[in-house]
Amino acid sequence: MKKICFIINPISGIGKQKKVEELLGKLLNTSLFDIEILYTKARKHATELAKEATIKNVDIVVAVGGDGSVNEVAKGLIGSNTAMAIIPAGSGNGFARHNKIPIDIEKAILLLNNYSIQTVDTWNLNEHFFLNIAGLGFDGHIAHLFENVGKRGLSTYAKLVFSEFKKYRCSDYSLEVDGKKILAHNVFLMSISNASQYGNNAYVNKISSIQDGIAEICVLKKFPLGASPLIALKMFTNSLAASKYATNYSGKNITIIKGENKTHVDGDAIDTESRIAISCNPKSLKIVVANNTNV
Repeated sequence: MKKICFIINPISGIGKQKKVEELLGKLLNTSLFDIEILYTKARKHATELAKEATIKNVDIVVAVGGDGSVNEVAKGLIGSNTAMAIIPAGSGNGFARHNKIPIDIEKAILLLNNYSIQTVDTWNLNEHFFLNIAGLGFDGHIAHLFENVGKRGLSTYAKLVFSEFKKYRCSDYSLEVDGKKILAHNVFLMSISNASQYGNNAYVNKISSIQDGIAEICVLKKFPLGASPLIALKMFTNSLAASKYATNYSGKNITIIKGENKTHVDGDAIDTESRIAISCNPKSLKIVVANNTNV
């Protein structure tokens, strides 16, 4: 019998996680699993609980929440034999969507009854860990604002984007990608991707793989407000790379010098120094996916 531990963020996303404990008894094959359910009490608590699970030789730790919760759980499991599963309950669920984890909670639970395990890369931005996407510029700015709003969800995020778009002042950046020096002017945002999307099927880079040791960098220059619908369309049709405002790079060792300090990792707002070093932890995390899923 496998040991499985569910780490639930009780305030994640839009409240879907409140159904999980009730549904587990109905949907999870209890002949396969010895179940433990834990609730986080504060930021970073999920990382502590995940580390404790590895010491207890738990086979699978399930992150119940959004990309921030997934980040915290993954951080506690790096380099261990304990695999991470996801029940998406956040606002965007980008990493879960990349890995074809069902957004429907019932289907995500049922996946656990018949799963495969893949070993994937994780990344560091200075001392900060990320699994899905890190961002600088406008999306870092929005992440800081989004952290302090009362109501979560896509509509709240969209309102922030539209209200802040005209106010935002772009910056210049210098990059070094695998030894190649690049100057980027009038940058609206810069995304560093391990996986492919922000969430809600808004893609930043369609070629991202979480098993190749390479990060995809999208530099999006300032665009007029009138071009916003087209930019959004390209994100939701996975064709942002074709935009005349986007430039894309790929690399293993990345250094960025920036002019402002608002950044995010997996949607969680952080402040950083002006110099950022980005590096890969290759094949450092085991994750649970559906059988026959290619991540």
